[in-house]
Amino acid sequence: MDIDAQALTSAHWLYLVSILVIVVFMVMRRDVVLPSLIGLFIVGFAYSGSLVNSVQILFRGLLTAGEELFDIMLVIALMVAMLKSLQTMKADALMVAPAQKLMKTPTTSFWVLGGVMYLAAIFFWPTPATALVGTMLIPIALKSGLPPMAAAMSVNILGHGMALSGDLVIQGAPGLSESSAGLPAGSMLPYVAVLSIVTGVVAATIAFFMMRKEFKKPGEGGFSSDLISGADDDGPVEKTTRASTFAVLVPVVFLAVIVAMVTQGIRGGGATALLGGTASALLVLSGIVEHKGKALEEIVGYLREGFLFAIKIFAPVIPIAGFFFLGSGNVESILGAGAPPLLFDLGENLAQAIPLNSIALAFGNLLVGITTGLDGSGFSGLPLTASLAEALGGPAGINVKAMAAIGQMGSVWTGGGTIIAWAFGLVATAGIAGVKPLDLARKNFIPVLAGLFVATIVAIFMM
Repeated sequence: MDIDAQALTSAHWLYLVSILVIVVFMVMRRDVVLPSLIGLFIVGFAYSGSLVNSVQILFRGLLTAGEELFDIMLVIALMVAMLKSLQTMKADALMVAPAQKLMKTPTTSFWVLGGVMYLAAIFFWPTPATALVGTMLIPIALKSGLPPMAAAMSVNILGHGMALSGDLVIQGAPGLSESSAGLPAGSMLPYVAVLSIVTGVVAATIAFFMMRKEFKKPGEGGFSSDLISGADDDGPVEKTTRASTFAVLVPVVFLAVIVAMVTQGIRGGGATALLGGTASALLVLSGIVEHKGKALEEIVGYLREGFLFAIKIFAPVIPIAGFFFLGSGNVESILGAGAPPLLFDLGENLAQAIPLNSIALAFGNLLVGITTGLDGSGFSGLPLTASLAEALGGPAGINVKAMAAIGQMGSVWTGGGTIIAWAFGLVATAGIAGVKPLDLARKNFIPVLAGLFVATIVAIFMM
């Protein structure tokens, strides 16, 4: 088959070259926003043949990505704003207080610390959850005999790894993958749930046994670190009526939301709307209770903090997503009516020219995800891994959802912050635990790669 003459145009080849350039920059640990913008402009010019149109295409690419991702950005902003309001009244400390009673030995501390971090991260996202859980529980874990490095590994692997790669409640990561691959909202959740949990359980178990020899036995005294910032666990948290009320109300409300999602089949955009609306209502309620007459001004401040946090995360993602949307079903909103999905066309030709199988595609997309995650952003690679799953998996007769899910695992576990020392999530965890980021990345390397390998085997059977 003459794939060059029959199917592909200069826009296709320039798109492929741009992707390769972006991957090279990622491997070199350089930011890829500028190459993505240049690639979007060049491909737009090759397709339209007009300088004016290519400039418009550059803007439409950013606009399309922003429109596709705004609901995810909004719900994250609202969740963070709500958490900020809870921190003001100290309700956040009371929410994690019950876990302190279980952390009597280093073994229980390792798993309780990680478990609480996972639950907090799937509701509030890992970075705010790290500040919440880490500052409150890591000092207690160290006192029980858990080494600082083991505490950091527990928080990092089960928070920035297992929780963020699945993102089962907020659904930011699977939502981005689904939109990039042209999949129905919520369709990837079963796959990312299984693969994220498999990766996390394997990685955390290996990490536990790696560090177990450094645990201190009861009576030997605990660990301490001058770098830990946060509450002193010897001092009780002030239990005001409003703080105690919200410490119970917030988990109960979100538990009810989860029940409603399961029983009523609420997925995708509906789930995002329910979570965002719930967070907004709790923000308003907590703001009024805490600040009374000053609530008008204070709630605006919480919203501002939430939106700044969300924009900080998604500002580099939007240009990258805009470029990779050229390869998916969103291409017509960027290049114009009748425009072909460039990456899908390339993948279709590749599938016809080269025999592809589930093993090669699963490990290949995992490797692509890991490579894209090297830039320190777990989300920036998702448009590529999802688009590749659509472009290669579809023509090859492979389950696109499972293939996109394993690519998501590679991207988020790497860039989300478990095995690269420059990722914000890992740096934040290391700072709170009082360990060096490079040391934490090295310790995580073998457990995380082992978890991803096992998850890829599972994904192959799903495909």
